[in-house]
Amino acid sequence: MAGSARTDGDTWTITTSVGFTALLVAAARAVETERSDALARDPYARVFLAAAGDPRAVALADAGDGPGNPMAATRHLGVRTRYFDEAVDSAVAAGLRQVVILAAGLDSRAYRLDLPEGTVVYELDQPEVLAFKEEALAAHGARPAAGLQHVPVDLREDWPSALRSAGFDGAAPTVWLVEGLLPYLPAAAQSLLFERIVDLSAPGSRVAVEGQIGPLDLDGFRSITEKYSQSGNPLGDFDVTSLFVADEDRSDPAEYLTAQGWTVVRAGDPVELGRTYGVQDAVPENAQLLSGAIGYFTAALPGE
Repeated sequence: MAGSARTDGDTWTITTSVGFTALLVAAARAVETERSDALARDPYARVFLAAAGDPRAVALADAGDGPGNPMAATRHLGVRTRYFDEAVDSAVAAGLRQVVILAAGLDSRAYRLDLPEGTVVYELDQPEVLAFKEEALAAHGARPAAGLQHVPVDLREDWPSALRSAGFDGAAPTVWLVEGLLPYLPAAAQSLLFERIVDLSAPGSRVAVEGQIGPLDLDGFRSITEKYSQSGNPLGDFDVTSLFVADEDRSDPAEYLTAQGWTVVRAGDPVELGRTYGVQDAVPENAQLLSGAIGYFTAALPGE
């Protein structure tokens, strides 16, 4: 992980390292939720911010549409949330009752989506992140709309065994969510992740993915971060790119799944996906070339 703030086997809490990015995404969902034309609404985003008490994340959400707020300048996280919400909604409408969210962070879909009776949601993430989320939602009096199983595990380790131990049914079709995860994994770990998804998936399973479709321009990302820092960005010198693993030999998971017999439907990059929802400015103009390295797709394994 040369050039990165990451180390092999590193861990984090909700206010440190990769865990802090989950809090920033919650701040982005809070901003999106409070828009009159919100693409997705998360009533628990502010709950997490209040529970964590990190002034940087709270300030981002409170800045709203201010010019120095990167969460207001880009709506791609609202677009992304809507896309993955629809993936779950479509899957359960088709009869799938098993949802696995990899690197769940502060995902609240088990609480805020209309999930049919009998649905079980498995959330996998670092132990301290899941413990924080459980405590914050319990203190708020929130109850999940479906069966919910937390699986505290590092996705670089043997998470399939942990998932099975939590009750995962390998004979039942599953909808998998791979959202906001892959840039933080080394290339080899990403490849292994999708191999494991294929091995664990029964016929009829689906997966929704936010993946890297081109090399990440880390210098370009940093220049945009610096722009907002000069405008009073409350994140200060926090550099999310230092947490990325910029392996140039990363394989395309859509191509891999296609080779394994899955049917892939690509939805484009954040700008293209945003336009399908009527959003012309999902990513600021100065970041649109960078966003072209990110792509969204769903894939389905034909049923028997």
